[in-house]
Amino acid sequence: MSDPQLLKTSGLRVAFFGSPAFALPVLEAIRERFEVVLVVAQPDKPVGRGLKLTPPPVAARTAELGLSLAQPLKLRRNAEFEAGLRDSGADVAVTCAYGKILPAPVLEIPRFGFLNTHTSLLPAYRGAAPIQWALIRGEPLTGTTIMQTDPGMDTGPILLQEELPIAPQWTSLELSDALAEQAARLIVTALERLARGDLMPTPQDDAAATHAPMLVKEDGFVRWADPARAVVDRYRGVAAWPQTTAFLNGARLKLGGLRVDAGEGQPGEVLGADESGLLIACGSGAVRVQTVQPETRRAQPAQFWAASTGVERGTRFDLWKPAPTD
Repeated sequence: MSDPQLLKTSGLRVAFFGSPAFALPVLEAIRERFEVVLVVAQPDKPVGRGLKLTPPPVAARTAELGLSLAQPLKLRRNAEFEAGLRDSGADVAVTCAYGKILPAPVLEIPRFGFLNTHTSLLPAYRGAAPIQWALIRGEPLTGTTIMQTDPGMDTGPILLQEELPIAPQWTSLELSDALAEQAARLIVTALERLARGDLMPTPQDDAAATHAPMLVKEDGFVRWADPARAVVDRYRGVAAWPQTTAFLNGARLKLGGLRVDAGEGQPGEVLGADESGLLIACGSGAVRVQTVQPETRRAQPAQFWAASTGVERGTRFDLWKPAPTD
């Protein structure tokens, strides 16, 4: 890091890279304190049944604010984009859920490089889905890391880090909201310290790294043979996408409102149904399911669904089996 004295009088000029709604609080916090000279978001994508071309939330907000916006299809070997970033005069770039890997030539353009807001306590949960996997694995604690971006996957040195306890009832939706607020506050602190020249990097311990790969649809399938706590933790982690899916005689069902309850039986066995939901046995313990949504239909109370489909005590849901590997 260099030239901190210049920043005390001129202020930081920031380029912001982000796409989804999660990144909006971070963008808003930065623009309140610093000059945002360029916003970079992913290209518009078809959305909904009509496949209407729709900008990502960060791009839409940028247009409302009248800020300079770029939405390159690719970053690698994109001389036009590199020239635009260079011409913006950005001293530093901040990434928050941008969704693309940054090639080394782009990382080298701002004089202070890129700072990334990562939603885990690195080196834990490097990768695309740290919020989701922290919940799936039953972590009681997570947090936000501000790191200096390098060409690796979340391997750069740590600049700031702050813990966040995970409330037991939170799903990925509530945890995302809490982490977005934390990231917005922490990135402002990091940029202020960068401007003063006292933001010191700490290398990560690669030997302690864990990984959080992008979710796939199968990650939402209920593993009835798991303990009840693990089944509910998975439900919490996949709440935004792909959501919790179970199968009964091959029919796909979306389950909602899962919580741990008392009960014992064979994994996937229905133990009862009442106004509080459907009680289903797991590998140990049981879970209470509040809503069931058959394919092409709306979600309905689990007790009503069970009564209308003949599901009763002793009925067993299909057991999940991992797909064979080559």
